[in-house]
Amino acid sequence: MTVAATHVAWLESLSPWPDDGFGTERMRALLKRLGNPERGFEAVHVVGTKGKSTAARRIAATIGGRAYTSPHVSGWHERLQTDPDGFELALARVREDAEAVGATQFETLTAAAFADFAASGVRAAAVEAGLGGRHDATNVIDARVVLLTNVGLEHTDVLGETREAIAAEKLAVAGPRATVVLPDDEFADLLTGCREIRFGGAREAASAFLGEEVELADASLPGRLELRDGEVRDGAHTPDAVDWLVERLPRPHEYTIVASILRDKDAAGILERLARVGGTFVATESTNPRALAAGELAGLARPWFPDVEAIADPREALARARNRGGRVLVTGSLYLLADLSRDE
Repeated sequence: MTVAATHVAWLESLSPWPDDGFGTERMRALLKRLGNPERGFEAVHVVGTKGKSTAARRIAATIGGRAYTSPHVSGWHERLQTDPDGFELALARVREDAEAVGATQFETLTAAAFADFAASGVRAAAVEAGLGGRHDATNVIDARVVLLTNVGLEHTDVLGETREAIAAEKLAVAGPRATVVLPDDEFADLLTGCREIRFGGAREAASAFLGEEVELADASLPGRLELRDGEVRDGAHTPDAVDWLVERLPRPHEYTIVASILRDKDAAGILERLARVGGTFVATESTNPRALAAGELAGLARPWFPDVEAIADPREALARARNRGGRVLVTGSLYLLADLSRDE
C-alpha cells in the first residue's frame, strides 16, 4: 500500500460524527496546532439547505479563489478543488495534528482544505458549511460575506424542528463584519449584529465580496444534472431540489428511477415529486450509514409508484434499471452517485 493510499484509508477510517456532540472547540485546537491557516484568506461562507456546492464553486470562480465543498462524487479531492495528488499532500500536512486532537473526518477535511489554501497562497475562498452552521467545523472563519441559499427542513434532530430555528442555526456563522446575502427577507429579523444585509444569491454574494457588481462565472460539479446517453444523474436530496430537477429533465420521457435517500431527509416529499417522471422505482442504498435500507425505501415508494423493486447494491440496481430499457434517472443522494462513480 502506498503512503498516499494509507492517508486516504486513514481518512476513511475516521468517524464522520463527533462522539461528544457538535461544536468548534476541537476544530479550533486543531487549527491552532497548524498555525491558524484559516486566517490566511478571505472567505464567502455558504450556508443553506440545497445548492451550496454549486454556489460555492461559482463564487470561487468569480472571485478568483478556490472552493471547499461537500460531499463529493468523483473523489475526495473534489471537496478541496484539487487533484488526487494535491489531496494526498493536503492530508499528509494535517494528519499528525488531527490524530493528536482526535479530529473527526469532517474536521480533518476542513483543516486540510484551509491548510492547503494557505500553503498554496490562496487569498479568496468560498467555504460551504457542512451541517447547519453554528456548531459546524467551518464556523471558525471570520467570513467577509455569508450567503444563505435557502432553508428547508433537514437534520431536525440537530438543527431544530422549524424553518426559523434551522435558519437561525445556519445564520449564526455571520459575524459583525459580515455582509449577509439572503434569498428574500423572510429571516432578515434573525440578523442583528452583521454589517449589512443584501438580497439575492451567488452573484450578489460575489459582488459583495469584490465590492462591485459582477456577472457570475460558470462552474460545474459532478453529480449535478449529468446527462449520459439516455441516463441522468443528479444528487437532488430535498423536495425542492427534486422540483428543480424535474423541471429540467429532458421531456417527454418516463424514467426508471434508481434512488437512495438518507434517513434524515424528507423521503415522502422526494418520492412524491419523483413520481411525476417515472412509474418504475428501483430502491437501493448508498454506503453512507444514514442511508435508508433498500427494502425500507421500497416500502415508502410503493404508494407513489406502480412498479417498485429493492436492490441493495447500487451497481446491481443501476444494471437492473438499464436492462429495463428506456431512460434512467439516478438521484436522491450524492453519496449514491459517489458510490457509482468509484466503480466506473
